Amino acid sequence: MSRLAAAVLALCYCASLAHAADYAIGADLSFLKQAEDQGKVFRDNNQPLPGLEIFRNHGYNWIRLRLFHTPTQLPNNLPYTIAVAQDAKKLGFKFLLDLHYSDTWADPGKQGIPKAWQGMSHAQLVEAVGNYTRDTIAAFREAGVLPDMVQIGNEITNGMLWPDGRLNFPDRSQPPNWDNFAELIKAGIAGVDAGRGDQPKPRIMIHIDKGGDKKATQAFFDKLNTYHVDFDVIGQSYYPWWHGSLNDLRENLIFMAHAYKQDIIVVEAAYNWRPAEYRKRAGPFTETPEGQKDFWDELNREVQAAPDGRGMGVFWWEPAVPGGAIASRGMFDENGNALPVITVFDKFTRH
Repeated sequence: MSRLAAAVLALCYCASLAHAADYAIGADLSFLKQAEDQGKVFRDNNQPLPGLEIFRNHGYNWIRLRLFHTPTQLPNNLPYTIAVAQDAKKLGFKFLLDLHYSDTWADPGKQGIPKAWQGMSHAQLVEAVGNYTRDTIAAFREAGVLPDMVQIGNEITNGMLWPDGRLNFPDRSQPPNWDNFAELIKAGIAGVDAGRGDQPKPRIMIHIDKGGDKKATQAFFDKLNTYHVDFDVIGQSYYPWWHGSLNDLRENLIFMAHAYKQDIIVVEAAYNWRPAEYRKRAGPFTETPEGQKDFWDELNREVQAAPDGRGMGVFWWEPAVPGGAIASRGMFDENGNALPVITVFDKFTRH
């Protein structure tokens, strides 16, 4: 019995180490190549370096990249995304592909059907989603950068491919299209499997925007699970000015871990290093470089403390951008110098 107990403990220990090794320290770097192509220079300790190298040097092990179907104003098409993924893979990053199923931003307020699919019936949309996903995954595989994880849609709390898969009609003129939505999600998941060839199947993430909202999270996943959708990871967005306090996030992490027994990643989070969201009210941290770092450190602690080791990672959105309003949420100042926030994981990853 003592040998058996020792063996069980050894197996548990090895499993816990493997689980810990899979923890995602992630950054959504979908704008990085565009910024550098436009001449933006990122620096760490005043030394110019490729952005990907800066993140690798500070313990980041995952990159997240969004993909639009046929973008006209944004750079995130298939060739662009494959090129960034190849550069990241050379440096040892794992790769999360964020499929928007739109020609532009898809989020809780908009989920536009790609122009190429407009006018299709529901059955045709289901077929289009499956074929597009299959061909996209095959293209990454053939380029040597099969994703390690794939999001089927982006922040899909209110559905996707509106109006066919919409879950919230503001005027309540129609009931939520849950049947349609579930078929679209399943088509995307099947497309990932079909496109991988003989390579290991990427893990599947379902991503919503309710990090601090236990009630809404439960309503969404309880309903989704009645359709027996086969996915692996719950993805949540958490921006405190939209999604509640860190206590709200903590309660939701505990709930999700116990209720669904699935890994959880806060796949979008950020805080500002200069005043932006909290100009007229106090925030949980100061909007300063130091407050931004404190936020990221505390958020990581909350995710790592999720019950049963179900907190499996954090991703920042978006740390390296060409400029504009969201630069306040970035990890570099106006001169391209890395801010203190980028060092949060040094203490975990350096030895």
